[in-house]
Amino acid sequence: MKTSPFFEQVLPYLDITPKTRSNYEGAYRLNLKPYIGHKTLDSITKADLVMALEPLPPQTRYQSLMTARVIFREAKARDLIVENPAASIKPPRISVQPAKFLTWEEVSDIDFGNQTQRIRFLALHGLRYGEAAALQESDIYDGLVHINKSKYGPTKTKAGVRNVPHLSNFEPFPLHQRSIARALAPHGVTVHSLRKTYAYTLKSANIHVTTAAKLMGHSNPMVTLRIYTQVRDDELSTSGSALKAYLGK
Repeated sequence: MKTSPFFEQVLPYLDITPKTRSNYEGAYRLNLKPYIGHKTLDSITKADLVMALEPLPPQTRYQSLMTARVIFREAKARDLIVENPAASIKPPRISVQPAKFLTWEEVSDIDFGNQTQRIRFLALHGLRYGEAAALQESDIYDGLVHINKSKYGPTKTKAGVRNVPHLSNFEPFPLHQRSIARALAPHGVTVHSLRKTYAYTLKSANIHVTTAAKLMGHSNPMVTLRIYTQVRDDELSTSGSALKAYLGK
């Protein structure tokens, strides 16, 4: 059986989120299909895959390799191949630099044009964009924003179902984030970075990390802790005076 028809056949039945399915589909179409889509599954070698993956940047190569592993894992499970040619390919090392984010003070000072209200809402409530796109006015009551769904259907995890304090005016969000991303781009940040703005605001307000994890919809507080342990240069510059004030008590 040829690879492309097989991929199209199994993709809808994989036990994955809609977002992951979309990522697999994009990685296959752009990076794997031109090399292996026309070939039969049992004719594809490790060398074929390495040739397809080698020119790609690390993050894209990693996603494409994971997609290839899934394809051949499913083919092997159906006895269409004997060995998974992607299984022994070493994933690239991905160096992730701490993402830049704006503080709430910076967000509140910047005019983002017609996206200002939406951007400030994201920064003050910590919603993932899929959650924001599904949010309705009726989800805001009793001083809380009730988050219980995503534009993909359910929230990313069970922990994603949560209530957070309502702190700013709500304006319905478009299904796609492109217009908001364009408003943020000149300031060197992304839509997702606004969740870091929210986390940093919680930290600055002395909200305990386990409480912050619940407010952000993290199932693992360690994810929140990684954000809490990030510091900005202004924190370092003021740490000396803060210590002296404490020791002087």
